[in-house]
Parts: sequence; C-alpha cells; structure tokens
Amino acid sequence: MEMRDTAEVVIIGGGVVGVSAAFHLAEAGIDVLLLERDELASGSTSKAAGGVRAQFSDPVNIALGARSIELLERFAQRPGGEIDLHQHGYLFLLDKPGDVAAFTAGVAVQNTAGVPSRMLEVSEALALSPIISTEGLLAAAYSPRDGHCTPESVVQGFAQGARRLGATIRRHCAVTGIETTGGHVSAVHTTGGTVRTSTVICAAGAWSAEVGELAGVDLPVRPLRRQIRVTEPIPDLPPDLPMTIDFATTFYFHPEGAGLLIGMSDPEEEFGYHLSTHDGWLERLGSAVLHRAPKLAEVGIAHGWAGLYEISPDHNAMIGQSVDVPGFFYATGFSGHGFGQGPAVGEVLRDLVLGEKPFVDVSTLDAQRFTGNKIKLEHNVV
Repeated sequence: MEMRDTAEVVIIGGGVVGVSAAFHLAEAGIDVLLLERDELASGSTSKAAGGVRAQFSDPVNIALGARSIELLERFAQRPGGEIDLHQHGYLFLLDKPGDVAAFTAGVAVQNTAGVPSRMLEVSEALALSPIISTEGLLAAAYSPRDGHCTPESVVQGFAQGARRLGATIRRHCAVTGIETTGGHVSAVHTTGGTVRTSTVICAAGAWSAEVGELAGVDLPVRPLRRQIRVTEPIPDLPPDLPMTIDFATTFYFHPEGAGLLIGMSDPEEEFGYHLSTHDGWLERLGSAVLHRAPKLAEVGIAHGWAGLYEISPDHNAMIGQSVDVPGFFYATGFSGHGFGQGPAVGEVLRDLVLGEKPFVDVSTLDAQRFTGNKIKLEHNVV
C-alpha cells in the first residue's frame, strides 16, 4: 500500500489509546491516518492484564476510568465487537491504617463522581474472594462496576470501527521523522513515505520519548518491565471472583480461563526495553502468594509473558498539546493505567484536536507540569 500524501491527523501508535483516538476522530468526520510499526496492540496493550477500574484517588483519573467503563459496557453497539467484559469488581485488600484512610477518602470522591465503590469489612472481602487469607487485613475497598476484558479485542473493535468510518490504518510502517515548519507540525516521514499533516498524536506508549524527540518535544517516559503468569486450571474456582489486589505488596489476580492471571511489581526491575520473562521475581511473588492466598501455592503455572509499563515521573498520564510545537498532541505515561483509561482518552484527544472542551479537564496532566515540578498525586497505584 502506497503512503497517502496528506492526512488531517496522523496518529502514531496502534495500541488502545491510538485506535480509540482514531475511532473517535473518524466518527467526528476527521481524516485520520494511524501508523503502527508492527501489528495493532503488539506493544503494551496486548501484554496488559486487561483491568478496567474507576477506583482512583485523583478526580481526573476517576473520571477517565469511569468513562472508559461506560464505553466498554456499550462496546458491542459502538464501535462493535465482543470484548469478554467481566464486571466482577476490583477488590483492594488493605493492611495499613494509612491506606485504609486514603482509600476511605478516595471512595468518598468516587461516590461524588457516581462510582458505586464502598469500603468493606474484612469478612465481606473474604466472602467476595474466598481464596484469600485475611491475616493482618484491616479493611478493603470494592467497586462492582470495575472488571477486566480482552485488550486485543478492544483494539480490534476500535480499529474496525475507525476503518468503517473512513480512517486509514497502516501496519508495519515505522515513523522515522516529524517535520516542522515555522515551529508547527507539517509532515511525518515513515518507512513507507512522507505524509503532509498539521496534526500528530503520539500514542506510542513506552516508546513515546523517542517519538517526541523526532519533533523536539520532551516526553519523560521510561519503559519498565512487568511480568504476568497464568496458572493451570483450578477446580471449583468461584466464577464471579473479582480482580483482587493485595495493595501493600501489589500482588493481584483475576480469573483467566479455567485458572488465574497473577502479577506483581518487582522493585528490583531496572528501566529498559526488556521483554523476556525471567524467574528472578518469583521468590518475592511466592512469598506474597503464601501470605495472602496460600491456597494458590500448590497451583502450577501454565504460561506467562512480560510487557512494558510506560512510567512517568509521578506515575500519572501525560495528555495535552506541546506548547513548543503546535500540532503535536500526546497521550502517554499512563504507568499501568493505559488500557483501563484508553477508551476515554480517545474521546479526550478528539476534543483537544478539535479545540473543544473534553468531558473532563485534563490540563493537570499536561507534560509541562514536570518543568515546574507540579507533580500530580495518585495514591491507588499498583
């Protein structure tokens, strides 16, 4: 396929953020070209645990999560497609007084925004997730509309919807340069040719810093490996088991087929594009399993994979338009929240490009906050 000569908007990155933006822009009648250097969802999206939640402490993150859940609940009608959405909730297990206080405050903010979250007694948490040990637990936080779905299916649904609306999606086409004229975006150079455009959206996830450099835009994003394992089938697994998170250790699990998908952060992991799996973190994971879900200790591992978090300095997304290079928009640095917030971020990007007011004010997520040391606090980071 020959490269198009022009496009109103060029999106770089074929993960959930990029295809959501492509769909919403195409739906608004904008001529869109999306460029992906590999296959759609081949970056971080396909490696995600698939969680979607509105249980954050910051109002903007709450709004992005809640709106994404609304879009996913209606995904079969718009843009269309089966995404295997399971809304069995997110259950945060809390064993520190400070975390109980923080989650209690967060639930109050969430409720104000219409999120049906609530604090639970330890006995209520055990009833929801009966494979846990309650040793040391003080309380839990839960929201029934949270859940998980299949990331690749979400991407394909948005992509197919965007194509039906006239968007062009080019796979296996890498961006090699971004041209500016008079300081404004004017063209994108690729391995397939050059396309003239006045608007670029960087949705390149963990690779966003490199894309920003092509336009002279500083996007302080660093890649960090996170690993996931899937267990062998577990007999009599509760069918409505929520995404369960031991907040102090970040150990989490949710149903995946006949087994469980499990994961946990690794404080010894170093930044870099490391995508191979390794066993160095399994001892720490095993200790967390023995402490919080000892019934899983004897369950075998069927398979696993590694993916990349796109880490920002304060573990919050960067969304906005460059003040130095007009026409260069970005949505990156989600630090593990990209899949869950991506559907709504596509709407936000559409409105920013069109000069309209988004459903939530994302000005506090502008990357400029780091130049003025105005970091954004989010307590509920996993």
